[in-house]
Amino acid sequence: MESGSVTVEKVDMGEMVPAIPAATLVLLRERDGAAPELLLVERSKGMAFAGGAIVFPGGRIDADDHLLAARHDHIEAECAAARIAAIRETIEESGVPIGLASAPPAGWLDGARRALHDRQAFSGLLDAAGLALDLSALVPFARWRPNFRETRVFDTRFYLVDAGDTTPVATVDKTENRMLFWATAAEVLEKADQGQVKIIFPTRRNLERLAMFGDFDAAAAHAAAHPVSTVLTYIDK
Repeated sequence: MESGSVTVEKVDMGEMVPAIPAATLVLLRERDGAAPELLLVERSKGMAFAGGAIVFPGGRIDADDHLLAARHDHIEAECAAARIAAIRETIEESGVPIGLASAPPAGWLDGARRALHDRQAFSGLLDAAGLALDLSALVPFARWRPNFRETRVFDTRFYLVDAGDTTPVATVDKTENRMLFWATAAEVLEKADQGQVKIIFPTRRNLERLAMFGDFDAAAAHAAAHPVSTVLTYIDK
């Protein structure tokens, strides 16, 4: 069966397709008297997964994320590793140093982005600068896991974070992503409905939920009141 340009194969729901653990970060930037803006990136069209789509910053969880997670034993190991991956990927993709326990030294951010792009370990970059992570800043929001075979299948955890004044300004990495922008959930949904941007199903459903909230605290409270359960998506012929 075809879904856009990706060939997918329906499977029996009793069979779980192998999935790559991943994490993504929903940054909310508040504005006086208006709905919060979200940071989104547009993936390069040539990417095997969600090419050309608007998504939140994020990516797969790697081995170093698990090593760092061992330093945060107050959080369940898989969740800690996912939060670290979401922070790491957001720094690489947008240059926003979210989730750090203190401000990074001058010049660290640009160097860290280049090093992460070159696949250097996040733990080493943090240790060299004497930086620690604040994983408690990330609020579990959702978890999506497709159960059909396609080019890439990700088991993705979504986290909310208060972006504050987003200093420094977010800038696209121009590798996996071609641009980034801030917009409200309602604005992105409208653009998608008008065909101006492409969004995948999990992104749409999360945007629809995020459109309910007038600020970060309301979104975080709703997330806390509704513990995350894995949403299994599938193709229905």
